[in-house]
Amino acid sequence: MTGRRPDRPTGRRPDRPTGRVPAGRSRGRPFVEEGHWYEKSRWLCVISFGSDCYPSDVHLCHGECKTFAGVTYALPRKSFQGGMQTVVDFLVAHPEEVVSVFLEDHVGAQQLGAALGRVRGLDQVLFRPDTWNVRQRGRPRMTGLVASGKRLLIFSDEGDREHLGVMHDKAWTVSNHWSLGDLGDDVSCVTRWADVPLDRREPGFRGLFTMSHHRNVPTVINAALDNGAKLRDRIDRTCRPAAGGRDPNFVAVDFHRLSDGSGHTPASIVAGLNVRD
Repeated sequence: MTGRRPDRPTGRRPDRPTGRVPAGRSRGRPFVEEGHWYEKSRWLCVISFGSDCYPSDVHLCHGECKTFAGVTYALPRKSFQGGMQTVVDFLVAHPEEVVSVFLEDHVGAQQLGAALGRVRGLDQVLFRPDTWNVRQRGRPRMTGLVASGKRLLIFSDEGDREHLGVMHDKAWTVSNHWSLGDLGDDVSCVTRWADVPLDRREPGFRGLFTMSHHRNVPTVINAALDNGAKLRDRIDRTCRPAAGGRDPNFVAVDFHRLSDGSGHTPASIVAGLNVRD
């Protein structure tokens, strides 16, 4: 990923795309949607695409893939295969970028595998922490991922597809509860999964910390209120202590270009995380 020192271990920089992605609920996802598939800037690489997968081929949507165009799915309707092909093509065209994809997954492993099998070039860029033996060897640094060409990580909330190279998020990450609440006033940082504490540590291994910072329904006004000093303070005062003194590896927000005018933006906050010891 861009925007971090190349000698740092993998993580830190929002990957679940900051700005919960457009084609469905997103790293990333919405009723108000951002209309880009990817954007590249000095501080992050944002892959914008929906992550909910449903039967009848595998499409990207949120909750329902047929009824509410522009709400539960984007037009033109996007297949999971097409979305992943966009990601792979992006990585081929940008050989120093690293992308992580987080799926809210509602299809069977066989169906997901069939869709992935149609993505050209996937095997050449897919990083598998299981075959890398990350739990024993430690995580490769960003420079190592770039040198190997294996620059795509895929996570799912289902645990029966690691043979596809799609890692179970609960086994490899820790995550806070995803919502700030309707009013945006719940800045606590509690675990998303009762059996996976934010400060979980295994011998020689700690899962990547994915931090969500967005409301139940994204709006431009609320995102601007949430994305500045409030985000910075929540990381420093609440989430970092809750996670055992560690900063998030991934930060997910709505409308990442917006902030509250305090001088703190998602970009500057992530840049600050990248230079911390």
